[in-house]
Amino acid sequence: MPSVTHEALVELFKNRPTLAAEMLHDALGHPVPTFTEARVESSDFTEIVPSDRRADVVVVLLVGEQQRPAMAIVVEVQLGVDPDKPYVWPVYVTQTRARHRCPTQLLVVTIDAEMARWSARPIDTGHPGWTLTPLVLGPQGVPVVTDAEQAKAAPEVAVLSAMAHGQSEAAEAIGVAFFEAADELDEERRAVYGDLVLSSLNAAARRKLEAMMKSGYQFQSEFARSYVAKGRQEGSLEAKAQAVLAFLEARGIEVPAEVRGHVLASTDIDELDRWIRRAAVISDARELLSTTGS
Repeated sequence: MPSVTHEALVELFKNRPTLAAEMLHDALGHPVPTFTEARVESSDFTEIVPSDRRADVVVVLLVGEQQRPAMAIVVEVQLGVDPDKPYVWPVYVTQTRARHRCPTQLLVVTIDAEMARWSARPIDTGHPGWTLTPLVLGPQGVPVVTDAEQAKAAPEVAVLSAMAHGQSEAAEAIGVAFFEAADELDEERRAVYGDLVLSSLNAAARRKLEAMMKSGYQFQSEFARSYVAKGRQEGSLEAKAQAVLAFLEARGIEVPAEVRGHVLASTDIDELDRWIRRAAVISDARELLSTTGS
């Protein structure tokens, strides 16, 4: 079962089809052809691989009135070591190339520096002259978005920035920039992106945002004024507690009554955010309450 972080990153690339091309060009300095439209296409490769094998996102860059494919980008979010990937990634590239009849590149996205190094290893396919070297967008390549206008123009990049750099010294400025720009988003993305940004920021940055509200700082964004002010209220606590339990249950992990009661009784939003992250990786619900780990 993919983690909430994995699914969140996938959604960013689906919601902003140009994001893959922007990251290749702007963050990695890789050439991208001029295009008139970026379109998310089917990522199902059931013709030759099992039905549970599919790329996270496939984006096709189109050009001209006839919308001719100029390049395809296979986007794979990688948060942990998976020994299958060196075998299936070449399949994703060749199948996408055959389907759309255009040059195809593999972009691996991760917010962990160690995983960026693992993902960037060349893949020797065994055929002479054919070694696939994934293009990797790691935390160092993700821009630090601290300008509200930049966040307004590319909100998905702002969220990606929070997820990659939310534990750094820039966390507070990243959060402020996003919330200043949040009014430009539709209601659903405001809520989802806002929660992603806040849960990605370190505790000090979250406390500072709330302190700014209490001291009279006026966000230009009406959404920011309401969202940050209510961030630690009862409804938010309950929603996060339910999210912890839902993640565990979705992964098929039995939740004992004592663990469920402990989660639902929590009034510490930092603790709940920590449990949300741990719920995606633990194998026993009791590990959630361990004093070790993140």
